[in-house]
Order: sequence, then C-alpha cells, then structure tokens
Amino acid sequence: MAEGSYHHGNLRAALLERAEAVLTESGPAGLSLRGLARDLGVSHAAPTRHFRDRQALLDALAVSGFTEFNRRLGEAADGPGGVERRLEALGRAYLGFAVERHALLHLMFAAKHEERSSEELRQLGHHSLDIASRLLAEAQTAGAVRPGDPARLAQVAFSTVHGLAVLAVGGLLDETPLDEAGDLALRVLLAGLRPPA
Repeated sequence: MAEGSYHHGNLRAALLERAEAVLTESGPAGLSLRGLARDLGVSHAAPTRHFRDRQALLDALAVSGFTEFNRRLGEAADGPGGVERRLEALGRAYLGFAVERHALLHLMFAAKHEERSSEELRQLGHHSLDIASRLLAEAQTAGAVRPGDPARLAQVAFSTVHGLAVLAVGGLLDETPLDEAGDLALRVLLAGLRPPA
C-alpha cells in the first residue's frame, strides 16, 4: 500500500486498525511504529505524523477502543424494551466486545489505570461504568433491581461478564458454547440483581 494512496486522516485509521491486529497476534511488545509502517507500505517517518511515539499510539488505540465500547454499551442501554431486557442487552454488548476484541480491552483497562493516563482516557473509561450505573438506577426506580449503590452493582455485573469472557478467550469453557454460557450467566446475574422477595 503506497503512502500516496492515503487521504488526510486515512493513514491514522489504518495505523490503528493494523496496530489492533498486531496487538491481538503478539501483544503490546510486538507493536512498533516502524513495524506498522512496514506492514502498511509507508515510509518509516509517516506514522510519526500521527503518533509522536509508540506510547502515543497505544494511548490512541485505548481511546479508540473505549469510544467503540461505550458506543456499544450506550446503544444497548438505550435500546428498546424494559429495563431487564436492556440490562441483558448491556451484558451481551460487554461480553461480545470482550471476546471479539479481548487484547484491545486488556490494553484499554491497563491504560486507564496508569498514572500518566490522559484525562480523555480516564473519562472514557469511567463513562462505561456510568452507562451501566445509569441503567441500574433506572431499574431500581422501576423496582426491578435491589437497592444499593448503582456504581457498585455495575462493577459486580461487569466483573461477571468480564470473567466469563476471560474464560471463553482462554478456551476454559470446555464443551460449553459461549452463547449457552452467556445466557446462563446473564440469567443468574439478573436474578441476583432483583430485589429480595
């Protein structure tokens, strides 16, 4: 792919797309601006027009990931149906992203918790939890979810689906298909979130 074939902004998107592929194949250690330039057939200097260094690339990848993650969660939370249906959709959106883009999600969470993380990255990371907290608060008002701090409940809910995703990605679900495990996990989770009888 020749450098001249990029229009303004396209090289940046291509670099991020290729960077995620490399991240998935070989982890963060396999990422370098020079390697990405080689993979895309552009000059070694071309990526530095968009990312000053490797860390800037990783940060941009995390920001891009959180932006897409939050979009998926937001669509699920604001989708059709009652609160329980939307909570289930939210869990499925998280699980889907976590399995499909597991290396990126790991990078996103690691980057968010680094001391030198940007304000934008921290805000995007918190927004994921805010989306779930808002829906859980709505469900509490509707009487569908037990009392308690919605943010704490969201953390527990996210932990459940995240743990299932880690098992799935690691091939540790044995013979259980992910769809079946996901259905069961979400049923158990939603049952546990309901108010005590």
